[in-house]
Amino acid sequence: MSPKRILLVDDEDDIREVAAISMQAVGGWQVLSASSGTEAIATALAEQPDVILLDVMMPDLDGPATFKRLEDDPRTRDIPVILLTARAQAADRTRFDQLGVAGVLSKPFDPMSLPAQVAALLSAREGVGECR
Repeated sequence: MSPKRILLVDDEDDIREVAAISMQAVGGWQVLSASSGTEAIATALAEQPDVILLDVMMPDLDGPATFKRLEDDPRTRDIPVILLTARAQAADRTRFDQLGVAGVLSKPFDPMSLPAQVAALLSAREGVGECR
């Protein structure tokens, strides 16, 4: 069985690098990366990753707007999206949950537990069935 593929989307190079090392070395995932929402959409269309870890706050096209475009395209709407955010306030989390994403993870994240957190969110999503 080939490793699962994750698309990491963040406008900060260091965040992408730490997350990539974590997902590869600790989780055994194959990692794709994008530095913007526009690049993420193009990569998702071309590569069809198993999951997308998407930063919320980015210039140009932010995480929620990127997610909406992914949802609107039948070629990418079934790819689970997990938001990565420094905005951990309850109101923000409620708004993100209402978008229909597979989950929300907080920055800063623990690189040693990131792959397990992603896997847990995906398992929980599969356990309740497709809600989209």
